Amino acid sequence: MTTDVRTKSNAKALHKRATAAIARSTAGERTLAVVLGLVLLVVGTFVYLLSTGLFGTARAGRPLLDPMIVEALRAAPGVARIVAIVGGLLLAVLGLVWAAHALRPERRPDLTLDGGVPEDAPDTSIVVSAAAAAEAVAAQAAALPGVGRARARLVGTEAAPAVRVTLWLADDADVRDVLARLHTEVLATARASLELAELPAAVRLELDHPHPTPRVT
Repeated sequence: MTTDVRTKSNAKALHKRATAAIARSTAGERTLAVVLGLVLLVVGTFVYLLSTGLFGTARAGRPLLDPMIVEALRAAPGVARIVAIVGGLLLAVLGLVWAAHALRPERRPDLTLDGGVPEDAPDTSIVVSAAAAAEAVAAQAAALPGVGRARARLVGTEAAPAVRVTLWLADDADVRDVLARLHTEVLATARASLELAELPAAVRLELDHPHPTPRVT
């Protein structure tokens, strides 16, 4: 039973990493949008119920903003302006933070290798940059038969990396053979070199259009 639970947990984590390889995660933006939508839905529902007289016909006929609050705001217009300005600034800051979070560059993790480091040098570590790892994968993938060009990008986190590969195939390329060799040769070499047990990959295939030959007149 424990083994099954552990297997399901590992499969779920691997699926999450594979999803990160396919596209950039927007979980934070979706969560914030859902929460904001729920708040607006609750407020709108409350106003609608209030207008239908659910809380009393007398209350439904009164203004939404209590007259006592209106009189207080009229009595201290300076305070009302300050509150409105502060509220507007807070909303503007939240909007800018949300936009900056949505437009932030995608994380490209550098990987730390433990193999090959002597035991008497605990402070020494080998760090492989995300760009170097991606270039190595792309170069090896571009050398496969039927592949004209290749591009790779290492994404995710250092603890759970994934790779996103784009292959431009020739017209006569054998897609099955290319994908099989990508898995057994390129990705296997990357896992061994980077000391990773698993390296989920998302592969995008494109047709490599050769540049047209210029016409001679």
